[in-house]
Amino acid sequence: MDPEPPEPNADSDRTLDSDRISDASAFLSALRLSDSFLPVGGYTASYGLEQYINEDRIEDGDDLRELIAAYLRRVVGPCETVALANAHAASAAGDLEALLAVDERLHAVTMPREFRESSTKAGAKLCELLAETDTKDGAEGSDETESDGSDLESAFADAVAADETPCHYPVAFGVVAQARGLSRREACLAHAHSFVTGLLGAAQRLGRFGHTEIQSALAALEPAITAVCERHVDDEPDAMVSFAPLAEIMGMRHERAGRRLFMS
Repeated sequence: MDPEPPEPNADSDRTLDSDRISDASAFLSALRLSDSFLPVGGYTASYGLEQYINEDRIEDGDDLRELIAAYLRRVVGPCETVALANAHAASAAGDLEALLAVDERLHAVTMPREFRESSTKAGAKLCELLAETDTKDGAEGSDETESDGSDLESAFADAVAADETPCHYPVAFGVVAQARGLSRREACLAHAHSFVTGLLGAAQRLGRFGHTEIQSALAALEPAITAVCERHVDDEPDAMVSFAPLAEIMGMRHERAGRRLFMS
């Protein structure tokens, strides 16, 4: 005799529906935060790439891919990903003091002035933009997580407005990503992808590379994006470090360059 089918469970169905909506909302938030359409000023920054091209240090697509891969290994992974992951964790814990400490350390280890200015301007703009466009009622997820994330996000925005913290972009990104349901790993991947597409877009706008070559570079860099995020997502804040001497020199030279399309 065949067993009778289980009785429908309305509570279980509602839970599954809620989980699907929450996952969809987090995924859409990741797309939004990593999109160049997001008006935080990222399109004005090349992080020294413009100077590399001005000095003819990049000749072809292979050079471009190698340079961006080096950025990922030496700056984005051990510095910005660590900052973002720990900002995400501090946001989840509602720990404003820990969050501000992460922001201060990132400021201290970012050497070129242009890099600091680009990052803090973008971070402040992200906080400002989301305060104007997002509401607590618009976020999905559990009530407790939403409340904690929104409260910490508001407290961080207040600290930024009071000039109590630099508000670097990876830190702000970690806070808003956590409040919108992204995991630490997802937030790190979204940010690293956004960084790479930003540099590739800068290279294209400088007139040296076409659409197809840029897309080929992006596809080739995907394993590097994943690798640096996996390697550094669980690092502690005191592990945050950047070691890219030539990139920093290019950034410093760019500050004094007579011909500039980008802010950094």
